[in-house]
Amino acid sequence: MADERKLAYVMAFNEAVKQQMEADPNVFCAGEDIGAFGGVFGTFGGLQAKFGADRVVDTPISEQAIVGLGVGAAVTGLRPIVDLMFMDFICVALDQIVNQAAKLKYMFGGDAVLPLTITTAGGGGLSAAAQHSQSLEALLCHIPGLKVVMPSNPYDMKGLMTACIQENNPTVMIKHKRLLGMTGHVPEESYSIPLGKGNILRPGKDVTIVAYARMANEALIAADELAKDGIDCEIIDPRTLQPLDTDLIVSSVKKTNHAVVVHEAVRFGGLGGEIASQIQELAFDYLDAPVTRIGAPFSPVPFSPALEQHYIPDSKTIVQGIRDVMARV
Repeated sequence: MADERKLAYVMAFNEAVKQQMEADPNVFCAGEDIGAFGGVFGTFGGLQAKFGADRVVDTPISEQAIVGLGVGAAVTGLRPIVDLMFMDFICVALDQIVNQAAKLKYMFGGDAVLPLTITTAGGGGLSAAAQHSQSLEALLCHIPGLKVVMPSNPYDMKGLMTACIQENNPTVMIKHKRLLGMTGHVPEESYSIPLGKGNILRPGKDVTIVAYARMANEALIAADELAKDGIDCEIIDPRTLQPLDTDLIVSSVKKTNHAVVVHEAVRFGGLGGEIASQIQELAFDYLDAPVTRIGAPFSPVPFSPALEQHYIPDSKTIVQGIRDVMARV
């Protein structure tokens, strides 16, 4: 509708945080440069001016300490949002993420509550080079005790971020850097999207494309191109990667009889392998061709803009992958 309220992806994140901070005094933010500077991508802009330095805390440059602060605050009754500037930097904090945040509830027999939200920015496309451009979501999804979220549009960003903050278990919200300026319909009132529930971005009958974050948008472009040749694509955006909405994916594949899984991460060992395995296990008799995976080559993300553009899958890569699948007997 023409009068729909439009908001950028980055501001949808910001609005979700602001509304939850207004609603609950136990919600606070901590991270490098998120205070007066508003974060490296502006995601926390204006929040320190509104809520003060006690609730929007600039931290030292120590990712392990930032997550450790969040774990301690969460287990003692607060609702921290801790920011790791780039997804690549989770590697510095993995002991706190994997061995503390993800394990404490289990190790305390369910008595420990950890309403901790870790936010970070993933993905390439900004020529930020190999140490600032990775997609490491599969690593996080492998850890029991974590919930992992990757929105593909502003509406989902606000709803999923709200759900993350309200969740009583550790969540990781991964913003895609190339989507920060994307605009779309976002209601002004607070709302949440249940974690673990995927979305049908585009209904179709010939092939199921499972794609998330930036790749979901590339899949939409590819679907429009393939429609010119009479190939009707159904696009499933999982939105939450852990837990994964396997039922939605399998139901779609049983209808279309073909499946293509797309992610920006390196293809080998990526989440696409897990999704393909679940389709194979639960919908094998419905498949008219093997499940196809599309991902990046097994290489660090290049700095060169020309090489990076070639490295990251796009709509053209998806179109070719689907043509190959549909051509198989």
